[in-house]
Amino acid sequence: MFDGFETADVDVGAVRLRVRQGGEGRPIVLLHGHPRTGATWHRVAPLLVERGFRVVVPDLRGYGRSTAPPPQPDHAQASKRAMAGDVLALMRSLGHERFDVVGHDRGSYVAFRLAMDHPEAVRRAAVLDCIPIVEHLDRITPEFATAWYHWFFFAQPETPERVITADPDAWYHGDPDAMGRENFDERREAIHRPEVVHAMLEDYRAGLTVDRADEEADRAAGRRVTVPLLALWSLRDDLEELFGDPLAIWQDWAVDVRGAGIDSGHHVAEEAPGPLVDALGAFFLED
Repeated sequence: MFDGFETADVDVGAVRLRVRQGGEGRPIVLLHGHPRTGATWHRVAPLLVERGFRVVVPDLRGYGRSTAPPPQPDHAQASKRAMAGDVLALMRSLGHERFDVVGHDRGSYVAFRLAMDHPEAVRRAAVLDCIPIVEHLDRITPEFATAWYHWFFFAQPETPERVITADPDAWYHGDPDAMGRENFDERREAIHRPEVVHAMLEDYRAGLTVDRADEEADRAAGRRVTVPLLALWSLRDDLEELFGDPLAIWQDWAVDVRGAGIDSGHHVAEEAPGPLVDALGAFFLED
């Protein structure tokens, strides 16, 4: 994976991030989701290098080989604002004062928070397979609660850790042929470390508490993302089925939003890298 990329552990203050980077040109950072690592982008990153980007691929704090601070009672150490601060510090340490950002799944919430809080640093942002957390919670139905029960299970204290660490392979399914063997092995190594499982669950606990509060404060203050935002979603996942048109939702949160569905399952970077890069390239190279 990642031929021609450099790998390093970068100290960004509160944590050390495992980071891959390669290519020359406009800087773009790719943020993975749960329970993946940065390796999920192994089919996308080289294609973006070919399009003329300097591609930076970190493991989010607590995921993969990145570290996590000790847990706090309010889960603020796992907040998307804290994770966004990590990415901002990382990119500045690499000499990138302004950059593009792409996030998938949980990484989309980090990309969203970066764009909301740091428009001076983010040139353009793309979010894949997500809508704001409060928009999910405003639309709770039996169908959503059944399909996305893990949000609420992961938020429980202690029990999820005991269940998952008892047999991580049974909980986190994955096809090494579909994912790519090295990507699969990297994710498998991570989910077998209890500290990673705990940090990933803290991500969800923060989502329903401090992250939700941050989004509610944004909405009450009328804050919106002011940089161009691209929303993409997987047509063979259930986001559109459960919540309707994602663009209609994102239009309440951003002044300049566009996007479309991609013929893929949820893990679009692994399943449809070509169409994904086409959409990202058209957006990020627009000006």
